[in-house]
Amino acid sequence: MMCSFYRYLLKFRDGKKEDPVVRFANGVYYDHSFPKASTDYDEISRYLEMNGDYLESMSIFDETWERFLHEV
Repeated sequence: MMCSFYRYLLKFRDGKKEDPVVRFANGVYYDHSFPKASTDYDEISRYLEMNGDYLESMSIFDETWERFLHEV
């Protein structure tokens, strides 16, 4: 079974603060409404477009999503 994108993203939380992926992971961690169990790109993308004020650019999500697909 594939782990959720949320669980994958959490592994980046303790990285360098200037890394946009680390900032994204920290933002998601503190976002209690984030779809934590989801592995669906469209669901997460729609959520972030509406609620992801902490995400600097959707391209950061897209790049992280590609890494997620290759690593899990």
